[in-house]
Amino acid sequence: MQRKTKFKNSRGEQLAGVIHKPDAGAVRACVLFAHCFTCTKNIKAAVNIAEALVAEGLGVFRFDFTGLGDSEGEFSDTHFSSNVQDLVDAAGFLESELGPVEILVGHSLGGTAALAAAHQIDSVVAVATIGSPADAEHVLHLLQDDLNTIEAEGEAQVRLAGRPFSIRKDFVNDVRSQSVRDGISQLRRALLVMHSPIDELVPISEASRIFQSALHPKSFVSLDDADHLLTRDSDSRYAGQVLSAWVTRFLANLPAGPSRARFEPGSVVLSGSPDDMFVTAVNADGHQLLADEPESVGGSDRGPTPYDLLAAALGTCTVMTLNMYARHKNLSLQGVEVVVKHDRIHADDCQDCDTRTGKIDRLTRELSFTGDLDKAQRKRLLEIADRCPVHRTLESEIRIESELKTG
Repeated sequence: MQRKTKFKNSRGEQLAGVIHKPDAGAVRACVLFAHCFTCTKNIKAAVNIAEALVAEGLGVFRFDFTGLGDSEGEFSDTHFSSNVQDLVDAAGFLESELGPVEILVGHSLGGTAALAAAHQIDSVVAVATIGSPADAEHVLHLLQDDLNTIEAEGEAQVRLAGRPFSIRKDFVNDVRSQSVRDGISQLRRALLVMHSPIDELVPISEASRIFQSALHPKSFVSLDDADHLLTRDSDSRYAGQVLSAWVTRFLANLPAGPSRARFEPGSVVLSGSPDDMFVTAVNADGHQLLADEPESVGGSDRGPTPYDLLAAALGTCTVMTLNMYARHKNLSLQGVEVVVKHDRIHADDCQDCDTRTGKIDRLTRELSFTGDLDKAQRKRLLEIADRCPVHRTLESEIRIESELKTG
């Protein structure tokens, strides 16, 4: 779930951003993302990392720094210090909208700004940098060809990433006055440093400087053969997945949850404890997931409910059966969608049911087919749906036996 929004920074300029929230369940923690120098909130790496974090139940806010993207202001009037202040202002806005910022993530110079801003945002417990320099002054190597002109004339038009930008002497003086690296040892937050060893814009030696300056807890992750902007989807999604797994170790307010259920070949193993409330770890023959109940009944909505899983069993079996039949008959079936809903109805409302009193469970299945199919073929597919093994199991007599494991 995404929502575009705007907020005013401390200079009164409106900055544009996007808030990401999980489609279901409570937000486990809030992440503020700082994009790279002259980039925008819509750079693919920012979007992919946000999506990876949201998939783990985190809320994410990515925004455009002053003078970039959809934000107001003149880029030429900005500098590193103003970017840091934008981050602090964005954190205040996000707290009013979603909750206090607990994780700061920054890409390239945005990571350097995140390191600086963390000292001013009390709620932050973890900071992650991606391809970031240890000090803001490193960005001046991008301006080498124009640096003399900027210092002599006070301003120059430079081309960065193929686009023209006006850079003033105030920017140069500001980044030279910063001492971000000196403050890293006083960060007092968990730190994750991610960097590619083949980064041509910010060498990996900068990551080493950040890491060596920091106190524990700190971690380093190599992004292997990724480029600086993480232009490949696989690289940015990997960074997001690593980040989401890492931050859970440092967030005290995460909902309680069970450890992973053990693996037993050919079986579904489930585990949980009273302290986990409704959250249950599931290991389905090596495939891990969580089950839960919605917040409305006291759960934390971290996974499908037991009846959701039952409906999923029927729905997945239906899709598999229909696609297998279509392949066997060489039908022009391009796709199948099945919507399964569970409810309970009065027995006397069911004319074909053996039960005549009380209520019975009902699973309603709605099927949609795409492809060049005639009416007869669609009708036949509907009939085949009723032949899926799970459908037959649910409609036949089921015996459940329970025993207590000893030893």
